[in-house]
Amino acid sequence: MNTHILLKSRPKGKPTLNDFQFVPDEIPQIEKGEMLLKTVYVSVDPYLRGRMNDAKSYIPPFQINKPISSGIIAEVKASKHPDFTKGDFVSGILEWKKFQKSNGKGLMKVDPAKAPLSAYLGILGLTGLTAYLGLFEIGKSKKGETLFVSGAAGAVGSVVGQIGKILGCHVVGTAGSDEKADLLKSDFAFDGAINYKSVPNLRKAIATACPGGIDVYFDNVGGPVSDAVLFNINPFARIVVCGAISLYNETRMPMGIRVEPFLIKNSALMQGFIVNDYARKFPSAIKQLSAWLAEGKLNYKETIVEGFENIPLAFLDLFEGKNVGKMVVKV
Repeated sequence: MNTHILLKSRPKGKPTLNDFQFVPDEIPQIEKGEMLLKTVYVSVDPYLRGRMNDAKSYIPPFQINKPISSGIIAEVKASKHPDFTKGDFVSGILEWKKFQKSNGKGLMKVDPAKAPLSAYLGILGLTGLTAYLGLFEIGKSKKGETLFVSGAAGAVGSVVGQIGKILGCHVVGTAGSDEKADLLKSDFAFDGAINYKSVPNLRKAIATACPGGIDVYFDNVGGPVSDAVLFNINPFARIVVCGAISLYNETRMPMGIRVEPFLIKNSALMQGFIVNDYARKFPSAIKQLSAWLAEGKLNYKETIVEGFENIPLAFLDLFEGKNVGKMVVKV
């Protein structure tokens, strides 16, 4: 039997397990030009929360009583497609189903001999691409500059910091526990790390960790952390707005400090981005990330949850900070 995971209801604030529904179904039959896929790994990501709202965004919202979709690694179990054979592994945006059929559009073959399959959802997938392209295209980090990363122990943040070190930057990040802060320095080569939950004055803690100010801020969280960073940016600083996980479950728009005075007096740039805006640069970015990984210059962590039935719970755990690095479900 097959199983789908549907969006049962639109969350009010933080999602709960009641917002998801498991539905049994038959395994689909394939026709000419199609293949049958079996889900192997599922990526759960904070941006999926925005798609649960019925609101205009850069990507259409999920529909009620329809399957949720995200990055997935799948195995080809049967094929009537000329470009794919049984036993191939593919990566792409697919639905939360144990089995599904596909015409191959939007899918890319991945090689388990070159890297673990889960890595193609993380450091060699959209996670790594987001870190690389955000830092190079907007951050434009240079040797000797200070790079500050919020949500630094997460999937994107941990890669951003390591790339910053490769480029010769002084790198500091925030995390939500002492254990994660220690991990940033021991496993990801950060020069400094701040547990934003325990310091009495985050603004001063950032100033102490970045005595020369901040040249590039890679923002994954928004909210009070980003407010504190603004007091420490340098002239001509670049602020890369990648995510705002601290705000995704708010039921009303929270108020913070006004950014305009900080940007004006520092001639600073603040730019949001979607990684798909740079799709034409994916091949060259993956090539460089793969080379760094092979050379041992990049490290990555994964939080792997076992079981198709635990996909919604793994997603909810993102908002509790229960992941280190990329959160992936192994089916």
